[in-house]
Amino acid sequence: MGRKQTALLGQLSDIDLRLLRVFRAVAEAGGVSAAELELNIGRSTISRHLKDLEVRLGVSLCRRGRGGFALTEEGQQIYQSTLRLLGSLESFRSEVADVHKRLTGHISLALFDKTASNPESRIGEAMARFDDLAPEVSLDIYVEPINEIERGVMEGRFQLGVIPTHRSSPSLAYQHLFFEQMFLYCGRDHVLFDLDDAEVDGVLVLESKYAGLGYHSPNMEVGNRLGLQRDVTVNDQEAIVHCLRSGRYVGYLPDHYAAFFVQQGLIRPLLPETYHYECDFVAIHRISPKPSRIVATFLECLAGAHSC
Repeated sequence: MGRKQTALLGQLSDIDLRLLRVFRAVAEAGGVSAAELELNIGRSTISRHLKDLEVRLGVSLCRRGRGGFALTEEGQQIYQSTLRLLGSLESFRSEVADVHKRLTGHISLALFDKTASNPESRIGEAMARFDDLAPEVSLDIYVEPINEIERGVMEGRFQLGVIPTHRSSPSLAYQHLFFEQMFLYCGRDHVLFDLDDAEVDGVLVLESKYAGLGYHSPNMEVGNRLGLQRDVTVNDQEAIVHCLRSGRYVGYLPDHYAAFFVQQGLIRPLLPETYHYECDFVAIHRISPKPSRIVATFLECLAGAHSC
C-alpha cells in the first residue's frame, strides 16, 4: 500500500478514534476473530474498520492470512502511538471530571505476578475502599513483568503499577506498600533435596543449574551478586516452579507462593539464612503530568489499606 498524506495527520475525528480503538483491540487480541468478543461486532465489520484505518493512515497495519495475524513494522509503531493517544484522552476525561468534582472515568492498573497470596498485600482491600468512594470508575487490571509495568506507566498505558523496587526513574513516583520474603528452592528430585542444611554449601548451590527472571529485577540483581548464572530464563514465577519440579534447577520464589508446594513436599528451601532477600513493593505513577483525581484517590486507598 503506497504512502500518502492523509486527513488524519491534520485533524482527528471521532471516527478516527473509533477506528483506532478497534485496531488496538485487534492488536491486543492477536487477530480479527479473537477480537470479536471484546468488541462485540462481527469479523467483517472489524476487517472493514481496519481497512478504513489503513486507507486513512496510508500504511498497511497488519498481515492477515494463512500464516496467521501479525502487525507490520508500521503497525507496531501505530499501535504504540495509539496506546499513548488513548491514554492521553483518558487523562483528559479524568481532568474534566476533576473540574466537576466527580470521580468518574477509567484506571488501568498493572500488577507484578503472584502478589495475591502475600498476607502483607492488601490490594483487594484498597480496591474495595476505592469502589466505595468512586463506584462509577471502571478498572482494567493487568499482570505484567516489572519492565513492562514500568514502561507502560511511563508511556501512559497504565495509570498505576505495583512492583518490587529495584531501581528508580526520575520520571516515576514511588509509594511503599508492603514487603515480600524471597528464598531459594529446589525440587524433590534435585540432588540437594534430601541433604541436611549442614551438607549443603555455597559451592553445591553455585554448581546447580539456576532458573531466574530475564529482566532487570531484584531477582536478577541478587542472582548476579551471588554468581548464579541463569541456565533457564523465565518471565514469571510460575515458570520457576515448573523448573524446580523438573528436579534440575534451583530458583527463588516468594515464601507465601512457595508455601503450598513446600507443604506438598514438592520443593524445599536451601540454606534460608543465606539465600534469602526481601522485596519492597511500591505503587508507581508518572510524576508528570500530575495524577488525576481518581488516580490520586486510588493511591490514597492503597496507602490506607497498607497502613493498617
